[in-house]
Amino acid sequence: MKKLKENRGASFIIITIIYILAAFAGILIYNALNFEWWLSILIADVLATVLVFIFSVALGNASVYDPYWSVQPAVILSALSLEWGLSAYGIILIAVVLFWAIRLTANWAYTFGSLMHQDWRYTMLREKTGVFYPFVNFTGIHMVPTLVVYLATLPGAYAIINQLKGNALSVIFLLISLAAAVMQGVADIEMHSFRKNPDGRFIRRGLWRNSRHPNYLGEILMWWGVGLSVLFAAPSELWLVSGAVSNTVLFLTVSIPLADGRQSRKEGFIEYKNETRMLLPIKKLRKNSDFLKNPPA
Repeated sequence: MKKLKENRGASFIIITIIYILAAFAGILIYNALNFEWWLSILIADVLATVLVFIFSVALGNASVYDPYWSVQPAVILSALSLEWGLSAYGIILIAVVLFWAIRLTANWAYTFGSLMHQDWRYTMLREKTGVFYPFVNFTGIHMVPTLVVYLATLPGAYAIINQLKGNALSVIFLLISLAAAVMQGVADIEMHSFRKNPDGRFIRRGLWRNSRHPNYLGEILMWWGVGLSVLFAAPSELWLVSGAVSNTVLFLTVSIPLADGRQSRKEGFIEYKNETRMLLPIKKLRKNSDFLKNPPA
């Protein structure tokens, strides 16, 4: 097994098999249930996550779960579209989500080494939590992200099941989601380029020049775009933005603090942090800048 885990190609095949099994299991469970649509999706999603968790434990690598974030919405919405069909608005919506999913999954595949490599955050959690790691692994690494993405995916599921027609604002917000996914892609490419040819301790190129986390900004905007798009098609359903809210909270309270914490070990981080905004790519103005000394008339 160790030789298989060390081989990148074999590792890809193992991951692919796991996700095919999880997808089929989720779909079969969903079809076997007779609850409200949102509850049936939730139960199927949770049990599919449990299956992935079991494989991640068996393989000794929590990063087996990593592709779930981008695969989950694509599987759910694609399965629902086959069952319910798609309106013109639904076609645009699922096209945007599939573009996001394919791009993000491709980025994971590009950075994937083998099953011998685990995300540094999971290794850190294992070292810090000790005997409590199995619980943290199941809840924090696997189940919490699943529930967050489930909530973010619900607006799309609602739109498909109810055959929403959408309107001009709905389309505009889907275009914002598409632009956010493109921004994520550009940010990832710039980061890959920087890692190959670093020109300093911190990346200050392109989108990263004035934002410490443009990739996270893109992820946040992606789901706000989807949530608001469906909300404008069904204005009375305010719960449709709950996924975007929970996704934003996850990044602001977990993902960004962890990333900044790791970067803070580098010399010069305080200055870099003071000069570069966390998310919005708007250049900070220093207190003693010429602009403040001599504001325009």
